[in-house]
Amino acid sequence: MSNDTASRPDTGTRALPLAALAALTTAAFVTVLTEALPAGVLPAMSAGLGVSESATGQLVTVYAVGTAVSAIPLTAATAGWRRKRLLLAGVAGFALANTVTAVSAHFPLTLAARFVAGVAAGVIWALLAGYARRLAPAHLQGKAMAIVMAGIPAALSLGVPAGTWLGGALGWRTTFWVMTALAVVLVGWIAALVPDQPGLPREGRHPILRTLAVPGVAAILFVTLVFVLAHTVLYTYIATFLDHLGLGASVDLVLLVFGAASLASIWITGAHIDRRLRALTVAGTLLVAAAATLLVLPTGSPALVYAAAALWGLGWGGIPTLLQTAAGHAGGAAADTAQAMLVTLWNAAMAGGGVAGGLLLDLHGPATFPWTVLALLVPVLATVVLARTHAFPTVDQRERRP
Repeated sequence: MSNDTASRPDTGTRALPLAALAALTTAAFVTVLTEALPAGVLPAMSAGLGVSESATGQLVTVYAVGTAVSAIPLTAATAGWRRKRLLLAGVAGFALANTVTAVSAHFPLTLAARFVAGVAAGVIWALLAGYARRLAPAHLQGKAMAIVMAGIPAALSLGVPAGTWLGGALGWRTTFWVMTALAVVLVGWIAALVPDQPGLPREGRHPILRTLAVPGVAAILFVTLVFVLAHTVLYTYIATFLDHLGLGASVDLVLLVFGAASLASIWITGAHIDRRLRALTVAGTLLVAAAATLLVLPTGSPALVYAAAALWGLGWGGIPTLLQTAAGHAGGAAADTAQAMLVTLWNAAMAGGGVAGGLLLDLHGPATFPWTVLALLVPVLATVVLARTHAFPTVDQRERRP
């Protein structure tokens, strides 16, 4: 998620700076993988740290809290900073936090490290997509953002299954050491190949309350909050849910199917987002709902679980790019602040999903997770369908707006 968009002249036919964009993609990959990795190694982390699985699930929650509470304040405090220095600081924060997670034997210390990682994510998400747009020529900005956002499904399709497998083979701590090494390599990559950009000028900043009053922004923020909450309730405890179905040994394969479908989703989104943002958002919501429906069926069929994972990935993979793009279109001159608010609500929803999932697990068991997803997606779909003028317009409606 990004809130960094500075105005600049049209860059004509200049090609995309792929090496620099790939570094930003890797930064997104590291951010999402660090956040999601405990979901893939949850039982092992729980045993290693000597706490329950529901408590271990809060390692995702506290990460999201760190991002949620830091995104807007850090955005305001660092708005004038050079972008490259800020990006390097965020990636270095991941190296530190993952190192502490890898060596810590104490749950409170691990929680603190995860909070620091969340703050580092707040720094990175505050500039990633805007950085990508500023590196690209005007006519390729959407494609540049899609390239960078591909780090999200790549982390879910490749990183989490690989981390889950590595955790099973060599221990969960090894996975966090690998994350540290990747962050260190990325620091060098950014320093060498990513061009610097200036901070946001003071006149380009907008108050939060005024931004909320912009038509369409509140609807997009509501969809973000509830959709991410629905996703996180299930995803955080996916290992526990699959174990409940008798597929505990197949977590890495299920996540691989989910992630591969997410990659396909981001490719489809990148190809069609400029003309079909509304249709893609509706389709994504319906696909995730279809996946949850398959998971509530009492058959226990592994084939249905894998089909659900594929539908889930196809629906979810493009959602980050779709919602951020919608916020940028609706926000207009206040797009920077709208996207900062989206970052905050996104991570507040992830924190809430971890807490809600833990409560559901303790009180009612894992079978309630897909039912919860379905219940939450009803208002999401209604809002996307009804908010057709400003929040999720067709391309013709957007072009007719003044």
